[in-house]
Amino acid sequence: MRSFWASLPTEGRWLLSTVAMQTLGRGLTLPFTLIYLHEVRGFDLGLSGSLMALIAVTGLLVTAPAGILTDRYGARVVLLAGISCAIVGHSVLAVATTPGAAAFALVLIGLNFGISWPAFNALIAAVVTGEVRQQYFGVNFALVNLGIGVGGVVGGLVVDVDRPATFTGIYLADAVSQLIPMALLLFPLRHVHGRAQHADGAGPAPREGYLHILRRREVRWLTALTFVVTFVGYGQLEAGVPGFSRQAAEVSTGAIGAAFAVNTAVIVLLQFTVLSRIRGRRRTRVMLVMSATWVLAWLLLGAAGLVDSSAFAVAGLLGFMLVFGIGETMMQPTVPAMNNDLAADHTRGRYNAINAAAFQGGAIAGPIVAGFLLQHHLAAGYVALMVLGCAVIAATALVLERLVSPAVNGVLDPEPVPR
Repeated sequence: MRSFWASLPTEGRWLLSTVAMQTLGRGLTLPFTLIYLHEVRGFDLGLSGSLMALIAVTGLLVTAPAGILTDRYGARVVLLAGISCAIVGHSVLAVATTPGAAAFALVLIGLNFGISWPAFNALIAAVVTGEVRQQYFGVNFALVNLGIGVGGVVGGLVVDVDRPATFTGIYLADAVSQLIPMALLLFPLRHVHGRAQHADGAGPAPREGYLHILRRREVRWLTALTFVVTFVGYGQLEAGVPGFSRQAAEVSTGAIGAAFAVNTAVIVLLQFTVLSRIRGRRRTRVMLVMSATWVLAWLLLGAAGLVDSSAFAVAGLLGFMLVFGIGETMMQPTVPAMNNDLAADHTRGRYNAINAAAFQGGAIAGPIVAGFLLQHHLAAGYVALMVLGCAVIAATALVLERLVSPAVNGVLDPEPVPR
């Protein structure tokens, strides 16, 4: 950690120094949004899943324009706009009692995700270069999870479905936490615009459209990989896993919060170890190991819902979050780093927008599919579908390995290819 910190520029240190505090508010609400909509506000499970999908739908619609704006005007300005949407969105969701009000709030939150995802990754890539970039993505992910995990523990202790005011409080706290990154961008990082330049730095970069980028086969396969990873993984953490835990496993909200804390602890404790282990190894091979790890995780969760024992159900949920977190430590340093290594400086916003669109697509499909299957009491089919998705991840990674260069695939100092 000491050597990594020393290798960072000042701007990179500023970005990392407040990550955990920024995401603390997110952790307060992340495990409980589906529960809030369904059990507190009284919306049926299918409607609640569809409402949550609005976040990803909106994000998907604005991702492409956000990538263009990032390349043209800089990541900092775009990030400030996204943060403003998040503050308003969480404030409205805190007091939303009708599906219309909740939908409006979730659309604003989706605007933030769609705008901020490509802009933030582009800002990181503009500030941090070389081999340190992969480490940065991994460390940033660990700190994000630290904030989310601590928030999840606090949220699990605070919220009570019989006291709606507790949920109002955590969503307002989430809105307040967004003031931290806003202050960071307005003051210490006000000079970091992240605007694309020519390769020689002579002026604004030439335009290069999405269709031109998507003609590259490796970009298309990486986009598909991101979609499936999100569908199986992050598209389920906020909706499918809490819904399965409440309906099939019948665990308490406190146990769900504790499970998210376990997930966070695993990521924070193991991320540096995993980074050292995967350094110089093919990123696609790391994805194969990750997919096998996630298969085990989903089988543990499935067992939690099949056995009629509350203690076993809690143990299965905790085991799922532990093993799933191990897989996350392999995923997060690899996919964003590969995507940014494929991009040129003047197309970085668009590349990250394409990757973000795939993420949003998986996040759209995830809650909808989870809500449908769980509403129709198809818990076993839900787990089987997730296991199948992990197999698709492995197959896609093998195809991608044949398309990207060794350097993009994370191999250090690759041997020259014979002419």
